[in-house]
Amino acid sequence: MESKKVEFTGSTGESLSAKIDLPDGDTKACALFAHCFTCSKDLKAVGNITKALAGIGIATFRFDFTGLGQSEGDFADTNFSSNVDDLVKAYEYMDQEFSAPSILIGHSLGGAAVLQASHKMEAVKAVATIAAPAEPAHVKENFEMSLDEINEKGEAKVSLAGRPFTIKKQFIDDLEENRMKKFIHNLGKALIVFHSPIDNTVGIDNASKIFVAAKHPKSFISLDKADHLLSEKEDSLYIGKVLGTWAEKYI
Repeated sequence: MESKKVEFTGSTGESLSAKIDLPDGDTKACALFAHCFTCSKDLKAVGNITKALAGIGIATFRFDFTGLGQSEGDFADTNFSSNVDDLVKAYEYMDQEFSAPSILIGHSLGGAAVLQASHKMEAVKAVATIAAPAEPAHVKENFEMSLDEINEKGEAKVSLAGRPFTIKKQFIDDLEENRMKKFIHNLGKALIVFHSPIDNTVGIDNASKIFVAAKHPKSFISLDKADHLLSEKEDSLYIGKVLGTWAEKYI
């Protein structure tokens, strides 16, 4: 697999860092990947998934959302809606400079983002969610102890995955305003839902809600003993292999 570093302009005008992971041979199709909340494109699990996809001829574009990883911008000024808009900008960049993606993949909150963003992506034929919440507001559980301070003072410093982040009230308000059921029900694309029954961060009930709300064609894959961040290499490689094989029918 060959990886190329690129940059493109995000929804707020900042320069966003991205990678295109290319197959060694011919490219059958392209995918766009949205990483998990406060993560980055360089999470090992993401690289394992794109490596498996490259092995069956699928190129993947992965990027850091505004204010995260190597991308410019202030995370505190972003929200779920800006993540969706960043995804649309990534899609437009791929369409203009490379090839429009026919597969859209999202991990955790990135999974909720792709379910919404896909409605603005005509070329996308297949959507995959991995450990995704049924509603974006689920992410509030990560900083529930700070919600009162955020509401009273307008912002608060919180620790997420051992790193400090500033969460502003506008982020909370935006989460509350986004409702996913209509987007899922009217997806109009093939959907595959990956989720672990022992996910302690985003419970398996979220996968059930997404699956029930969606129309056919839809599929569900249990990740058995995987954790939320797919710490074990075999779990992320498995996702890539299954996803690539499943998607071939629709792309």
